[in-house]
Amino acid sequence: MVVQLLHRAGARPAHLHSASLAAIGLCLTLWVRAKAVDQEQRGNAERRALFVGLWPPMLWLIGESLREPK
Repeated sequence: MVVQLLHRAGARPAHLHSASLAAIGLCLTLWVRAKAVDQEQRGNAERRALFVGLWPPMLWLIGESLREPK
């Protein structure tokens, strides 16, 4: 159902694969920035980076499901 909605909205596999790679870059950026904050905020910053790190596999797999014929 979600894949069909994305397909009708014009999303293509390359769009989601690019978003997946961008999420990896965002995760790495957040992780590096977490090392620059004070000790009190470091835990939240690292958790934020790990949360964003969960997105790439999901986005990549949604892109793969868009590639499959309906």
